[in-house]
Amino acid sequence: QVHLVESGGGLVQAGGSLRLSCAASARTFTDYVMGWFRQAPGKEREFVAAISGKHSRIYYSDSVKGRFTISRDNVESTVYLQMSSLKPEDTAVYHCAAAFSEVLVLNPGRYDYWGQGTQVTVTV
Repeated sequence: QVHLVESGGGLVQAGGSLRLSCAASARTFTDYVMGWFRQAPGKEREFVAAISGKHSRIYYSDSVKGRFTISRDNVESTVYLQMSSLKPEDTAVYHCAAAFSEVLVLNPGRYDYWGQGTQVTVTV
């Protein structure tokens, strides 16, 4: 069982930055691919970024590539999402998730554990 707790969301103006954190309680954190997803009202959950466990392979959606950076601290069992040049369309609830397999990391159905989410609101 893995428990995930996100933090760091908030209200920011367009062009600003936020850093999200996700603390995980996992016996072996490096066994898990960690992903960030977001869901805006009335929309499906959307892949944002993922990072593998042992080798830190990184994946980004095209919509955030070059603006967001995912990283992980395997000692602290925490994954981060640094978000820069934020746009109003980035407004959503951001969830972190953990997957035991690195297959199809863009698919939310491949993830085994989910956090409750943190709200990010970007104003014009």
